[in-house]
Amino acid sequence: MTATVPNPTAAASDIAPGALAASTAPATGTAPTTGLVPATATVTAPLSFDAPGSMSISDVSCYYGSHLAVADVSLEIPGRAVTAFIGPSGCGKSTLLRAINRMHEVIPSARAEGTISLDGVDLYAKGVDPVAVRSKVGMVFQKPNPFPAMSIKDNVLAGLIIKGQRPRASAADELVERCLTRAHLWDEVKDRLRKPGDSLSGGQQQRLCIARAIAVQPDVVLMDEPCSALDPISTLAIEELMRDLARDYTVVVVTHNMAQANRISDITAFFSLASAGQPGRLIESGPTGDIFSAPKVIATRDYIDGRFG
Repeated sequence: MTATVPNPTAAASDIAPGALAASTAPATGTAPTTGLVPATATVTAPLSFDAPGSMSISDVSCYYGSHLAVADVSLEIPGRAVTAFIGPSGCGKSTLLRAINRMHEVIPSARAEGTISLDGVDLYAKGVDPVAVRSKVGMVFQKPNPFPAMSIKDNVLAGLIIKGQRPRASAADELVERCLTRAHLWDEVKDRLRKPGDSLSGGQQQRLCIARAIAVQPDVVLMDEPCSALDPISTLAIEELMRDLARDYTVVVVTHNMAQANRISDITAFFSLASAGQPGRLIESGPTGDIFSAPKVIATRDYIDGRFG
């Protein structure tokens, strides 16, 4: 799949019913439902690769111009669960994450090849709108990025506001309360909704960004090192939130924190690269309890034990 670079300033928009399905065939190969529970994670339901929000990554490679950054990744991501991408810096974790919701191609000359499917729909199929993809596959970045010129309330509604679809006052109030409650932030901000979004603490800003991401009703929430700039208390709040969100959303998180990956994720995928300048590759993936207690690849064990990376 070689995609056309979209307008980088375009806002997320709703996907019309059937708009994606009409342009693609079902994904090949469906993994069976499992009941595996990682050692330290709290799973609310058996893992399922058929659950809503399940994703299939098949033979995906990502480029920056002629530079191959990530090579030949194939990975199944179960719906309504947390999948963690771990690995040393520069191995392509964040690049692959951005390719999942077609933000990678926003960078000039960047492209992705292969197949990325959501619920059997090829997100890079001809005729699929990248902006519509980002409505269904939201993103939370490493550094909290609330819109400083917008109030806390309007930050939650930002996706709808930018699309010109701001709901009526009562519906907007209900949506804001629901999303902030889901982001574990409502009680902290309910009396100052008209204050600027950047008036909040770092941890609160990150939870506000999560509320903004889920306000457009995505199926998948991607998080790129969402706790790296936060203190331990805020980190714990975000970790608890990720586990809670997995009841209704598919969550994929990039993290360098091995303890965090072990605590929060159901599935862990380890990426690495042979040497500097070589593309990153998926080395091993599986239930988090297995990856951390009995990895099949020596490189995985060495990384988890802190011998490199």
